[in-house]
Amino acid sequence: MADTPRCEFEGKNLILKLQKTLEGRIEAIPPFIEGIMEVVESLGCAAGKEREVEIALLEALSNAVIHGCKNDPLKKVECCVACDESRGLLIVVRDPGEGFDPASIPSPIVGQNLFSAHGRGIFMINQLMDEVRYEKGGTEIHMKIG
Repeated sequence: MADTPRCEFEGKNLILKLQKTLEGRIEAIPPFIEGIMEVVESLGCAAGKEREVEIALLEALSNAVIHGCKNDPLKKVECCVACDESRGLLIVVRDPGEGFDPASIPSPIVGQNLFSAHGRGIFMINQLMDEVRYEKGGTEIHMKIG
């Protein structure tokens, strides 16, 4: 990855802008999230929705490591976190994978998908966050709350 994801929040109301890199292995996710959440919580960036942010971040990072990095520690996931007094919290996660079409993901709440052990992450992110969009051909997710 030549460049890091951009958090669009800029200006005088910006409280926090944090860029972090996660190695592409699943075991690295919990301490990575813990570090981000400590900062987010201490600054009050999540508008009382810290648990929602933590779960959405876990799902986005898990998808990035599993599908984008193929659990290869030599590959990296880039994460940008920005907090703005008036616009809330924005988290951008980018992986080095081939991307995907979010519309092609089957609903986890229909038919046999209800019994699948996987496939709920994107659904959960969409339920937990106020705004979600995908860029860079599905290799980058932008999640906003507040």
